[in-house]
Amino acid sequence: YLKNFLTKQLPILERFALLISITVIWAYAHLLTASGAYKHRPELTQLNCRTDKANLISSAPWIKIPYPLQWGAPTFDAGHAFGMMAAVLVSLIESTGAYKAASRLASATPPPAHVLSRGIGWQGIGILLNGLFGTLSGSTVSVTRVGSRRVIQISAGFMIFFSILGKFGALFASIPFTIFAAVYCVLFGLVASVGLSFLQFTNMNSMRNLFIVGVALFLGLSVPEYFREYTAKALHGPAHTRGGWFNDFLNTIFFSSPTVALLVAVFLDNTLDYKDSARDRGMPWWVKFRTFKGDSRNEEFYTLPFNLNRFFPPS
Repeated sequence: YLKNFLTKQLPILERFALLISITVIWAYAHLLTASGAYKHRPELTQLNCRTDKANLISSAPWIKIPYPLQWGAPTFDAGHAFGMMAAVLVSLIESTGAYKAASRLASATPPPAHVLSRGIGWQGIGILLNGLFGTLSGSTVSVTRVGSRRVIQISAGFMIFFSILGKFGALFASIPFTIFAAVYCVLFGLVASVGLSFLQFTNMNSMRNLFIVGVALFLGLSVPEYFREYTAKALHGPAHTRGGWFNDFLNTIFFSSPTVALLVAVFLDNTLDYKDSARDRGMPWWVKFRTFKGDSRNEEFYTLPFNLNRFFPPS
């Protein structure tokens, strides 16, 4: 609503909406915390709203240089390995959707198959480094309208530099969960709407397509919710056999809404009257984007800088 508010002809509130919102709300939450507004409140309220959880800022060192295996040597367990394979599969599916959403928001062509594989591969290397350095979470995909690699490179440089400053990281960790929830409402909603926008290339007057989309969306929402509620009550997932690895694998996959929706949609779309429905499925529109040379604009959007394409040649 405030995107037309300009400062020196610059759309400040539009370009820095997320940063300004988080800063203002965090400052308000910190004021409430310092004034004692959360005292004698329920524990869940304090956990989600306070900015001084576990005295993060005061206890964090000013300078801390991270190094590999700082928490000890890694261990291996076959059951955990299979569980992580399921988590990687879920991450692959969700990240692929995010890549397509990011390309659409940046007004680029849909990424060809080898570009998606390249992105997933580099994300895997990033997650491997996360594990070596002992981070609590792995690398993920951020969906913005920024299409410039220079912005990402500068941002990565800032993150590497500030990772050494313990106080700075603690400041980020002190952001209340409710602020992240508000951000997710916007970002995840945007990703979902971008995904639905791809349906414009299919014939949504077809009862076949309506059936597939409806069933995939409904099961993508209801099946993971069943798994979550069952786990919360029984303290284990619906898959509860003697094979721990099997339980981890199955429960992890069906906890992810995008994964369930994709599995259902792909199965139905490739088995239900698929031979005579190529045009209704939008297949002719997608053909030219399957290969790197299918669209001349791909070179502008997806060629790597510093002549790195020789190591990752397009297929």
